Amino acid sequence: MKNKMTDLRNHLFETLEALKDEEKPMEIARAKAISDVAQTIINSAKVEVEFMEATGADLTGEFFDDKYRPGSSVPITRRLARGSQPERELD
Repeated sequence: MKNKMTDLRNHLFETLEALKDEEKPMEIARAKAISDVAQTIINSAKVEVEFMEATGADLTGEFFDDKYRPGSSVPITRRLARGSQPERELD
């Protein structure tokens, strides 16, 4: 997969910067469309994370940066349910 969560953040910040450009600001309709698509992508990622939490599956989605996968140097905290305390850190 080409685009990752980091790319989405970068696109959203670029949109914000374009909106603030005093000489040639981005059209509001275009920024709204970008925001709507981004929200759909975020909601899809949330469903993926909720599925992994419910099933105990490893983080296998391609949308997330490799540094957050199990076995990476960045620990991932698994939660049993939304709002619960961390169960354990994955290696």
